Amino acid sequence: MITSVDNPRVKEVVRLRRSRDRRATGLFLVEGSREVERARTAGLRFRATYVAPDLSPSAADHPDAEEVSARVLRHMAYRAEPEGVIAVVESPARELPANATLVLVAVGVEKPGNLGAMARSAEAAGADALLVADGAFDPWNPNAVRASTGAVFTLPILAVTLDELRALPLRRVAAVVGAPTRYTAVDLRAPTALIVGAEDEGLDERWRAAADDTVSIPVRGATADSLNASAAAAVLLFEAVRQRS
Repeated sequence: MITSVDNPRVKEVVRLRRSRDRRATGLFLVEGSREVERARTAGLRFRATYVAPDLSPSAADHPDAEEVSARVLRHMAYRAEPEGVIAVVESPARELPANATLVLVAVGVEKPGNLGAMARSAEAAGADALLVADGAFDPWNPNAVRASTGAVFTLPILAVTLDELRALPLRRVAAVVGAPTRYTAVDLRAPTALIVGAEDEGLDERWRAAADDTVSIPVRGATADSLNASAAAAVLLFEAVRQRS
C-alpha cells in the first residue's frame, strides 16, 4: 500500500491535474466508481488504477488496482470528497465520422463544466461529435469529465476552425439571441452543425456571417434574457431529435 504523498507515482498523478501535463503525456484522470467503470466499458486504455479501501465501498470491484491510504487518495484527487478510486487513462484519438449528420459546435466556451455538459447532451441526443472552436480545448479536464458523466469517453470531441467547419458538408445553424427565426422553424433534418457561443458574449460577427441560418430560443422569464451555453445546446439538439423522429 502507498502511504506517502511523496511517492513518485503519487506525484505523477497529481501532475495530471494540470492541463499542460495532460497535453504533454496524453494521459488524464478519471475519478469515481461510475466514471471508472464507464471508461472501461468504452474501451479506454488504463495505465494505472488506485483505490483507498477506507473510502471506497467498492474497492473489491477493482482487483488490479493498487491500494493507497485515504490520505494519499485525497491528495491525488481533484474532487473535495473523492469516492476512493482514481485511474490514469490514455486520451483516446478521435476523428469526425465521414457520414456525420449532426454535430454540436461550441464556440468560445471556456468553462470545463459547460463543455462537459454539452458533451453529455450531444451524446444523449445521438450527435456524431462535439467540435470546439475559439475556446479552451481540454475535454479531459476533471470538471469536464465529471459534468459529461462519461460522455467524453465515447463522443468524438475535436478542435475545429471556422474555415474547417465551412468545408464540412453540413448546414450551419447558429443560436443567436434576438434572431427573428424561432429554432423550431428551421429544418434540422438535413446534415446539420448546431453552433452555440459562450453565454457571456455569444457568437461574433464572423460566426454569424458563416451561418446558413440564425435562430433564437424564446425565453419568458422576467430577468433571464437567454439560456446558458449548455442549456441552449440541449434545446437545439433535442429539437433536431424531435424533427428526425
